[in-house]
Amino acid sequence: MMTVRLKFAVSLVAALASSAPVASAASPASLSGSIAGFVRDSAGVPQMGASVLLFNRYERLIQRTLTNERGLFGFESLTPDLYSVRVSLASFVPAMKQKIAVQPGMQSLLYVDLASVLSSIELVYAAPGQGALMSDDWKWTLKASASTRPILRFLPDNPSDPTQNEKPAGESVFSDTYGVLSVSAGDPGSLGGTSSQSDLGTAFALATSLFGRNRLQLSGNVGYSAGAALPATGFRTSFSRDGFGPEVSVTMQQVYLPGRSGFSVIPGQAEGAPAIRAMSVAVHDSIAISDDLRFDYGAALDSITFLDHLNYLSKFARLSYSLGDNGTLQLAYSSGAPPIQFLAADQTDNRAELSGNDDAALAADLAALSVLPRLSLRDGSAAVQHSQDYEIGYEKKLKSTTVDVTGYHESITNLAMTVSAPDDLFSPNDLLPDISSKSSVLNAGSLQRFGYAASVTQVLGDKIELGTSAGRAGALTAGTEDLPAATGDELRSALHPTQRFWASARASAKLPVTGTIINASYQWMDYRAIMPSHFYLTQRAYPEPGLNIRVRQPIPSFLGMPGRLEATAELRNMLAQGYVRVSDAGQSVLLTQNPRAVRGGLSFIF
Repeated sequence: MMTVRLKFAVSLVAALASSAPVASAASPASLSGSIAGFVRDSAGVPQMGASVLLFNRYERLIQRTLTNERGLFGFESLTPDLYSVRVSLASFVPAMKQKIAVQPGMQSLLYVDLASVLSSIELVYAAPGQGALMSDDWKWTLKASASTRPILRFLPDNPSDPTQNEKPAGESVFSDTYGVLSVSAGDPGSLGGTSSQSDLGTAFALATSLFGRNRLQLSGNVGYSAGAALPATGFRTSFSRDGFGPEVSVTMQQVYLPGRSGFSVIPGQAEGAPAIRAMSVAVHDSIAISDDLRFDYGAALDSITFLDHLNYLSKFARLSYSLGDNGTLQLAYSSGAPPIQFLAADQTDNRAELSGNDDAALAADLAALSVLPRLSLRDGSAAVQHSQDYEIGYEKKLKSTTVDVTGYHESITNLAMTVSAPDDLFSPNDLLPDISSKSSVLNAGSLQRFGYAASVTQVLGDKIELGTSAGRAGALTAGTEDLPAATGDELRSALHPTQRFWASARASAKLPVTGTIINASYQWMDYRAIMPSHFYLTQRAYPEPGLNIRVRQPIPSFLGMPGRLEATAELRNMLAQGYVRVSDAGQSVLLTQNPRAVRGGLSFIF
């Protein structure tokens, strides 16, 4: 095997060098490396026009290119780190290679065999001075397309030289700027929903490269909630430096809740418009300890003002160990609020995979911005849902199939749950008005549970992804359908922990002619139980209760209009699964795991 790889390294370097009419005498920058590859089919015929996607260590798409007429591709001036490459072409099964180490002055060479059943990628390394990586015409091909340039990839030649941080003559302060503007309408979500996110109405996001070495993203969400006289707002700023060091983000949110009779209003506020004001400062980083070991960690300091000042620290850590061909083992821990960095990235994976758009990072920021604190009231005092999670997971990739197995232990305090009840049935000190005027939020107390889940994901070409999951987790059931008294304590006492099985199926597809992207999922569980969603740290499958459908439809741009338009529609929990009904003196109280929601909107991406 080593002989084959060595022969391939020599032949590939020779092929790449011979494609240049004149050999380049300049060597790559001492602090950068490169990735090059050769794509062919099972018969050894070079494949022109194959799509090659380059992902960074956060699995975020940073570059894309196509193979030339000789089946060659390349990425230059890469900062030393771990990367992933995905190669796809019509009529072939896509090939994926992870944990490609780019080292200073080194060339990471990929040998890609595309097949209709099993595609593969071999990785070898070429030492410095073994020839030019790419010809001048291929370099021009990469540089001429803005979509193939990363936002951040250049390092100063000498980091210790302070003059390197000065702005070079002729260099733009802001470059590679792109953004998205979305206008939507529909159900706003719930503070007590275990998996749904808020949708205020109008959202925007903008990303730019600052001096070519720093990544800056700005996003916002503005809108009116039903029953509130003042607008709700949220703004988020994130910053990172060329993939080195942590990503720092600052998020500020203000939401006005609908007024309810008897609910005490904070002095100085508009009547009937209690406000939740939240600010969060988060840090997220990932360190490659070795070729096989990676450590993800982060923390967030949150401050919430609502009836009182609440300050709490959330933290998480995940250790991933590669077993080579035997898969990946992961150990994870989180405390406080779920790490929205993982939530945002994982919920936009299909967006990048199926559409290939550069707006996946912006969608991740908007997803993070839409997660509101899970607040509730207990004896008239505000409380924030807090969870502590210990998790172990295993992942195995078999070409286009991914298998995940996860086990966890979770402790939840101040569990927030959506409740629908008459306004005069409960005391205002027991129920918090939700952002939807038709529901409230109940403090369901504490829950400790064990759980496990297994997931299988199958990728079929570039257009279809199928998946199925099953597991068992802790849930809550109502011990009696009749409440002895309409108080928060009595309602909490009627809820009892139990264990329930669940199963889910999901599918994602991109239609070939219209470009429509459809994501659908269905989770089956006991209709008489409420199973709070678990935030998985070691797998990407996030089952949502009931039937859920999301549609993204590209719209042809008007003549001369830059950017592109996209219509969206979203249906959540259409079968009203996870609704538990109890009653008091003939009056009905409905406990909800995840409320039904219908949303739609229009996005302009530029």
